[in-house]
Amino acid sequence: MTFDDAIAYALTLPDTVRSTHYGGPAVKVASNGRAFLSAGHEPQEAFCLSIDRDTIEMLKETDPDSFFQTPHYIGWDAVLVRYDSPDPERVRATIARARDCAAAKKPARSRK
Repeated sequence: MTFDDAIAYALTLPDTVRSTHYGGPAVKVASNGRAFLSAGHEPQEAFCLSIDRDTIEMLKETDPDSFFQTPHYIGWDAVLVRYDSPDPERVRATIARARDCAAAKKPARSRK
């Protein structure tokens, strides 16, 4: 799955819009402005999903070939997803879960 494939899939989910996050391309929940998929800091290797920490730990433990964190992301609600994941169906399911997590949050603060 390429980053463009991930974005295309995320945009098929309800209430999503293409946007930016920290200056890079992202997909957000339209109704609250929360990003759930972004390019991240490893754009050649992986994209980033914003998702709850319990899920992050489970993903890293059960599928380290697909999901990981670099020191930059440890302690944050973000996991990296390798483009060459051997399980694209699980990646799509995790993108959908990340969207659901973002949709459940309060609206993002607007930058001034």
